[in-house]
Amino acid sequence: MSDSLTQGAPSIAVLVPCYNEEASIEAVVRDFKAALPTATIYVYDNNSKDRTSEIARAAGAVVRREPLQGKGNVVRRMFADIEADVYVMVDGDDTYHAPSAGKLVAKLLDEKLDMVNGARVTDWENYRAGHRLGNVMLTTLVTMVFGKRTDDLLSGYRVFSRRFVKSFPVLAGGFEIETELVVHALEMSMPLGEVETPYKDRAPGSVSKLSTFRDGFRILWMIGKLIKEERPMQSFGLIAVLLALISIIIAAPLFITYFETGLVPRFPTAVLATGLGLLSFLSLTCGLILDTVTRGRREMKRLRYLEIPAPDFDSGFLK
Repeated sequence: MSDSLTQGAPSIAVLVPCYNEEASIEAVVRDFKAALPTATIYVYDNNSKDRTSEIARAAGAVVRREPLQGKGNVVRRMFADIEADVYVMVDGDDTYHAPSAGKLVAKLLDEKLDMVNGARVTDWENYRAGHRLGNVMLTTLVTMVFGKRTDDLLSGYRVFSRRFVKSFPVLAGGFEIETELVVHALEMSMPLGEVETPYKDRAPGSVSKLSTFRDGFRILWMIGKLIKEERPMQSFGLIAVLLALISIIIAAPLFITYFETGLVPRFPTAVLATGLGLLSFLSLTCGLILDTVTRGRREMKRLRYLEIPAPDFDSGFLK
């Protein structure tokens, strides 16, 4: 395969997952066409009940549909269907700064990166209090486990290289897709970047689809699953240590009594301590086995990633 789908300037696809965004989608399409004149704007309608598709098509976007509900399902379809050298993904709510797209694309191309994150900069009143707290907590949790390479885990504004998109096995179905994107990049040790971008409130008539508690718990659950899948030794090792400690705490008085009297008067407690000890060793064994499996999976993903040529363009065409 050639290093690019086109000769000269790279082909750029702007990916816009949408659900009931008729109040804002026209502005999103118009602004990104102005910011990236050579790009093709793809709007994927996720079962909207309003005129999102009609308005996006009239504004000049290529409109397609994804019947499986959820942002993750839409992203999976977009990544599978669309061929480009550079992918710009942005929400259809007109809260992200379209003129910054050129800056994000330029950083990706000039520094030969695989993902550039648009870190939101805004007055705090543009965020719901629950969203602010959740973003900080979840970003901190991912940072503690996988490393700190982004300040805005849940941003919906990102630019990807072709080799990121075509080597990323999308598993998430909803808003937890942003977490999965970041963790995949961190685990694969991909070259990443981040650019601060202005963030504004939604247009009148546009309503957020993100539920603070429901989607927050789904994202937290996804982080837990990713920790279990990508860090099995640490996950099962921690469980093994906790079980071993409980077993020791329960068994210690029994040993003291046995050495003093030669008897084990609390036999059920002894059985419980033994069972917890066995579960501790079982958990440690599971962690060791799954760690080997995870390493093999990571090697296969890395090989697939390396099959796709690195981006080899400069950003001169944007000027």
